[in-house]
Amino acid sequence: MSVLIIKNIETEGPGTIKDYLKVQDIQYKIVDLSRGENIPDPHSFNTLIILGGPMSVNDHVKYPYLLEEEKLVSRFIYDGKKVLGVCLGAQIVAKALGAKVYKGHEQEVGWHDIQITKDGIKDPMIKCLAEHEKGRVEKNFKVFHWHGETFDLPEGAVRLAGSDVYPNQAFRHGEGVYAFQFHVEVSRGMIFDWFSRDSEFLNSLKKETEECYDVYHKRAVKFYEAFFNITDMISEVN
Repeated sequence: MSVLIIKNIETEGPGTIKDYLKVQDIQYKIVDLSRGENIPDPHSFNTLIILGGPMSVNDHVKYPYLLEEEKLVSRFIYDGKKVLGVCLGAQIVAKALGAKVYKGHEQEVGWHDIQITKDGIKDPMIKCLAEHEKGRVEKNFKVFHWHGETFDLPEGAVRLAGSDVYPNQAFRHGEGVYAFQFHVEVSRGMIFDWFSRDSEFLNSLKKETEECYDVYHKRAVKFYEAFFNITDMISEVN
């Protein structure tokens, strides 16, 4: 297994995804398109991770590499490979699948609940994310958000989760393509770095992060265990 990780901005790295891959000794390559790095030959990888960024997926004139990412996502999907899009990455996946991406009514920032759909509970990867450390599967739980745009559900996709502000928080397309509006990959340090210039908001975030993070991290690791071993679980879908 080899994982290609695409960054859109230096400050939004793979976080706990990278931590998991290192512990599991899974090969990966990180490419930062904002630094002008080139996308390598996709044939060398069986999994694609597209991370977040503050830009809009529609800002391809200012950020022409966004179009390259769309093509890359389409290539991985066509080849039947695994894809995970996070935040902006989810919007890129949605657009690559033909859906519209547009500005939401308001920003969703910080720790807020998502609601898992009936299809989400049936999905083995999302079921792992929803599983509490004590073993029960929860339909509502807090995740970390920072986004102001949203997308329509792509044709043929399965809606897995929503929130009060953004109904399309997660979807699956086919058997191995997942898209999350929320930041499954965040570490404590990433959260604190992102909001270091807003001391008032950061103080409130620190308290809530200490309350939420340990359980959230365990959920993320359970999802990684399922996603990176997806071939063993595909028969459980549907």
